[in-house]
Amino acid sequence: MKRFYLLSIWLLFVTLPTWAQQLAKIETNLGDITIAFYQDDAPATVAHFKSLITENWYNNKTFYRVVKGHVIQAGSGDDDDVTSINRTVKAEFNKNPHILGSVGLARSEDPNSGSTEFYICDATRSHLDGKYTVFAQVVNGLDVVKKISNVQVKEVWLGDNKQVAFHQPSSPVVIHKITLIDM
Repeated sequence: MKRFYLLSIWLLFVTLPTWAQQLAKIETNLGDITIAFYQDDAPATVAHFKSLITENWYNNKTFYRVVKGHVIQAGSGDDDDVTSINRTVKAEFNKNPHILGSVGLARSEDPNSGSTEFYICDATRSHLDGKYTVFAQVVNGLDVVKKISNVQVKEVWLGDNKQVAFHQPSSPVVIHKITLIDM
């Protein structure tokens, strides 16, 4: 199994030459996740995400939404967080599919409203293809993605009419920090 995993990582690096020369390491209280960027396919989104990393935006934020078999989501989760207002990125829909470990920019109904929130796919989610910007791929730490997706959750109802259910971890899944790593 380990050989298969290493072979898969090697194939990803060989078959996806559009990755930039930097990785990002997401350090959480449940383990580390390393992602490689699709620099050529989503340049503005990658630049935006990297700038948030260098500003320490993600330090001590949580994966506030966890939907097993769908996505784990982090970045803000606080509608009153004024620091993310006016920090949006235009959609950069591309050919990268929503597969296990894909990293995308979350948004509202407006395709150009992506800001600070990102998600990591816990499974293939083809219905999202072409509707959200996929800007990176997990290259190490899929076991941590799975560990996060399996945490116990509680439903929290949001919105004016409390019609949107978010599955919030019962115990916080904290991003201690995200750092950029030169290859």
